[in-house]
Amino acid sequence: MSIPTPHITAPADAFAKTVLMPGDPLRAKFIAENFLENPKLVNEVRGMLGYTGTYNGTPVSVMGSGMGCASIGIYSYELFNFYKVDNIIRVGSAGSMDMSLELGDIIMAVGACTNSSYPDAFARCPGTFAPTASFELMLKTQKAADMMSVKLHAGNVLSSDVFYNDDSVGMNAWMRMGVLGVEMEAAALYSNAARAGKNALCICTISDKVFNHSESMDAKQRETSFSQMIDLALAAVTL
Repeated sequence: MSIPTPHITAPADAFAKTVLMPGDPLRAKFIAENFLENPKLVNEVRGMLGYTGTYNGTPVSVMGSGMGCASIGIYSYELFNFYKVDNIIRVGSAGSMDMSLELGDIIMAVGACTNSSYPDAFARCPGTFAPTASFELMLKTQKAADMMSVKLHAGNVLSSDVFYNDDSVGMNAWMRMGVLGVEMEAAALYSNAARAGKNALCICTISDKVFNHSESMDAKQRETSFSQMIDLALAAVTL
């Protein structure tokens, strides 16, 4: 496929080697305008805003992914394979399934369990492919967390195709397997990175609790807590 693609109209050299990907394109705009130096809008097709700037002199891009494996699957595939991006860090939200996690805690997805069929696109393997994060990016993120005195919770997440889920039995089963939280994109991102030979990581802020719907962040809490996660991701980028 040639550049531009049907989903990204940026020129070939528009993106930095590392891209931060929140789900919400407006959050991408917020990150660019509040964390990056000299951000430049490089994509706005379908409202999926993408920017490139610098952070402490290091080139960094940020672009929305949309919601779900199908959406991030398209954008991350095109960034890895057509725009020659080497690293994508998903920065998003998750619902906790681990009872010890509190609102605002940050989890690092070492692996991504999923009920999505997205990894089946790579199913020529004679077994079950397990989508996992880049060890290099995990090490850098943990080092950044230590420098910033931020506690990271590392483990499996569930990348679910279903947002409104009344299957409490199924969710309890994931919890019993030690899954930290549920989000919607990591499995597709990790699968694309593995196939392309690139690096990917998902870090998420706990914004609500799966088994206690009365506990969730308000808008102000989300802004404050998510900012700490963005600071962490950007610190890792510069290591």
